[in-house]
Amino acid sequence: MTRVDAALDDAVASADALADDASRHLVAAGGKRFRPLLTLLAGELGDGTRPELVDAAVVVELTQVASLYHDDVMDSAPVRRGAPAAHTVWGNSVAILVGDLLFARASALVAGLGPEAVVLQSRTFERMCLGQLHETLGPREGEDPVEHYLQVLSDKTASLLATSARLGAMFGGCPPEVVDAVAAYGEKVGVAFQLADDVLDISSTGDESGKTPGTDLREHVPTMPVLLLRQRVERGQGTDADAALVARLDGDLSDDEALAAVVADLRSHDVLAETRALAARRARDAAAELAPLPDGPVKDALADLAEALADRTV
Repeated sequence: MTRVDAALDDAVASADALADDASRHLVAAGGKRFRPLLTLLAGELGDGTRPELVDAAVVVELTQVASLYHDDVMDSAPVRRGAPAAHTVWGNSVAILVGDLLFARASALVAGLGPEAVVLQSRTFERMCLGQLHETLGPREGEDPVEHYLQVLSDKTASLLATSARLGAMFGGCPPEVVDAVAAYGEKVGVAFQLADDVLDISSTGDESGKTPGTDLREHVPTMPVLLLRQRVERGQGTDADAALVARLDGDLSDDEALAAVVADLRSHDVLAETRALAARRARDAAAELAPLPDGPVKDALADLAEALADRTV
């Protein structure tokens, strides 16, 4: 990871002062580096020493960081990784262009890994864009909103985690059955990761998560707890208080006190526990995909990681 961080710093460097400052902004803010960690860990299932592993790890982190610049503009998120979101510092246009610049850097780097990696990266990027598009447009008439949302999570978030694991196993020299197993693990653990993030958006404080609690609620971005609550009300299974809470969620949440009030009500509602249980179930499904892997510390670490992600609080 030390080598990845150094290579990541080199990858975002630019001779242009504005581009350099803005590109380094989120990289310098830190983050969990979960995707490159998954790449390196999957590589340990092979020989784990090939230099391509570092480049692959940088590619997936660059792709993730680039997407965050765009996501924060679309969601009007004020904070990312405990730092002001880039669009609040430089404006929307600069944030979008810097995201594009980082996508370009990732593309240039993945080209050095060969045609298979290029195709994989491009298909992953396509899925991420489709996931964001479908989230923006919402479910079609007659489509189950919960199932629609789970597909959005698979495309927007889980696809890059699956690719992170697949690239690691590929460039670690693993056999095809291991490559496929870790990719399937990454896909499912990615959905668990985002469902847990939905819980985090409501249950944590800003100091704990580095994000403003209720940001998705304020921007009326669908999350699983809200979808489950809305589903109850639409099916006639909710209480009067549930219906009133849905009406408040659909209203103006620009006022901090109004947002804090709905966050507090959702924190005490059992749809939050239901979402946490869904995350745990997906994490168990992810762990089951590890069966073809050889027993050892890597397999154990991946299983532990799935369990920790489903119940994370920071």
